[in-house]
Amino acid sequence: MARRGLFFSFEGIDGSGKSTQARRLAEALRPLWTAGVVLTREPGGSPGAEEIRALLVTGDPGRWSATTELLLFNAARRDHVERTILPAVHAGQIVVSDRFADSTRVYQGVAHPGLRRLADAIHAEAIGIEPDLTFVIDTDPEAALTRGLARRSGEDRFEDRGLAFQKELRAAFRALVEEFPRRCVLIDGNRSVEAVAGDVLARARARL
Repeated sequence: MARRGLFFSFEGIDGSGKSTQARRLAEALRPLWTAGVVLTREPGGSPGAEEIRALLVTGDPGRWSATTELLLFNAARRDHVERTILPAVHAGQIVVSDRFADSTRVYQGVAHPGLRRLADAIHAEAIGIEPDLTFVIDTDPEAALTRGLARRSGEDRFEDRGLAFQKELRAAFRALVEEFPRRCVLIDGNRSVEAVAGDVLARARARL
């Protein structure tokens, strides 16, 4: 069952379970899509982008200005698109990405509202693609924050901003679904992993 390639992305606050759901969807789709399924992530997903990721998610978050950070995210994304996403889609594969441009829209929009217009302009000129379908995993911020901090991944810069920030992010992700209703679907993440995965797979299969 291999036709044209497709691009699916997962979004949500840290600790929402989106990474788990991205992995489970990729595993479920592999038997259905003979051209292949690529599981990737942002920031990262290609060698150059992974190097930029190390700059963005670890260390002192205050060492970059907001505009510099926005440019770094988009530099990583451009490399990811060139090296991983577009080659796979052009080969007829399905790409499943743990985050994409919507994360930049939401996180930068909440932390630095004045940068949203610049973020959109850079995306239009330098990135130029959107996923075919975006799953926004909607989870209680308090539970997600507890889960995210418990991972002790060393990439806790956003979790460290506290519960109020997570609540703002959740509201922004929900608003994103309203802004892009044809592309984004809100998934209730306050359920078992299996229930969420079943919902996601059913919606993904409808796009195959």
